[in-house]
Amino acid sequence: MPYLDLDTRKLSKILISFIRNFCSKSGFKKVVLGLSGGLDSTVVAYLACRALGRKNVLALILPYKDSKPEAIRDAREVVKTLGIRSKIIDITPMIDSYYRRFPDRNRIRKGNKLARERMSVLYDFSAKENALVIGTGNKTETLLGYCTLYGDAAYAFNPIGDLYKSQVRLLAKELGVPQKIIDKPPSADLWKGQTDEKELGATYEQMDRFLYYLVDKKYGSARLKRLGYKSDFIKKMVGIMKRNEFKRKLPEIAKIPYPKKTVSMGDS
Repeated sequence: MPYLDLDTRKLSKILISFIRNFCSKSGFKKVVLGLSGGLDSTVVAYLACRALGRKNVLALILPYKDSKPEAIRDAREVVKTLGIRSKIIDITPMIDSYYRRFPDRNRIRKGNKLARERMSVLYDFSAKENALVIGTGNKTETLLGYCTLYGDAAYAFNPIGDLYKSQVRLLAKELGVPQKIIDKPPSADLWKGQTDEKELGATYEQMDRFLYYLVDKKYGSARLKRLGYKSDFIKKMVGIMKRNEFKRKLPEIAKIPYPKKTVSMGDS
């Protein structure tokens, strides 16, 4: 597939240089990231470690009481393999104390609350460590709005934000990420049994290929149908993108029509 035609060795060098240069021009030597034990955050940890050195990367493992034990275990193994600094901070007390006061939640609201609580902790440690928060979201998630504003979508910069999930997998192999992390079903681990593909209703391979032709190649419906996509699938994916378009933009600010001529205090 064209979008998978990547020179991953060259790509890794580009992204390592990007991290190093962004931190340097911003006046920072260190980064902090949320490490879930999943593919994306692991790839970013590997890149950051190579770009800045293991002492300058702080990984925060931020479980909730429902988090899968294997996710925490995988994250700790990544930390051990890379030799980076880490802290495990249980966010259960913060989340549960809030919902004791406001118990009328649903799982979507709670999932967003978890994501924002984690980012709140990351930014607190960024101030403590004088470090930049490095993002771990991929292009597929961004285009579909499969992210939380001021949660996982909040960061200072992101080295993998222009890579589809399938491309992140290829890069992971180049970097030497453990195969079990590459193969595990992608999940934000926001509730029991949650997986990205189950929630989105398609595999990442299907979504990545579709988005490549829709966004990068700018194919219309007719050409997408000739590639084998059904009308319902096209309508669903485009609908998701449109509903979540606001997540890909900076907040709108009202423009005030100030008078062109400024009247000075001395004018009569």
